[in-house]
Amino acid sequence: MIPISETIALDDAEIGESFIRASGPGGQNVNKVSSAVQLRFDVRRSPSLPEPVRQRLERLGGRRVSQDGVLVITAQRFRSQERNRQDALDRLVALVRRAASPPPPRRPTRPTAASRRRRLADKAQRARLKQQRAGVTDE
Repeated sequence: MIPISETIALDDAEIGESFIRASGPGGQNVNKVSSAVQLRFDVRRSPSLPEPVRQRLERLGGRRVSQDGVLVITAQRFRSQERNRQDALDRLVALVRRAASPPPPRRPTRPTAASRRRRLADKAQRARLKQQRAGVTDE
């Protein structure tokens, strides 16, 4: 179990890992060794996450979340497979922690006096314009 918060812990079985060849510089090591890690976590089917956390995690994941609701994190910063594994896992934990803390409530604000005056002046200008468009009636 991977602890996220007091109430949330992820099961190791929910996380899938596959190892791929890293891109970029590195000489022959890049061509021979599969040191990059692709970590997969099924957000929608995870029994460890409460519904609000699940929804926030999908939103925070952005393009990393597939149509099926699978979060894919690719780590290839380091040369060793083990360090990339740990990096991917740390990034997943950080993302879930961020989703687990609810956003701060919105504090309602009031429009400034100047913005109120501008709005009313624009309204009056628009009303005058429409008034001028009214045709003259003969009675």
